[in-house]
Amino acid sequence: MQKATSSSYQTIVVTILGPTNTKGSRIKASCDAGSVILAWDHSLGTGPNCNAAVKALLAKVDWHGNWVGGNVGAKVVYVCA
Repeated sequence: MQKATSSSYQTIVVTILGPTNTKGSRIKASCDAGSVILAWDHSLGTGPNCNAAVKALLAKVDWHGNWVGGNVGAKVVYVCA
């Protein structure tokens, strides 16, 4: 995968995935460059779980920078500031 430059960063969308019959609650961070799904850490709140998922995605796609998040309707989104 080619290393992204600041001009090729994308918005990251975080989605909370509820439990199923076979899996516990999870959290997904995704963008066009890829996605990650992590198990929900019940010792953390929603914000720290979102941050952990975004950090995992940033490591996967090798992006850096100062990322800030906020709610847009029912979604949580992160952008590089």
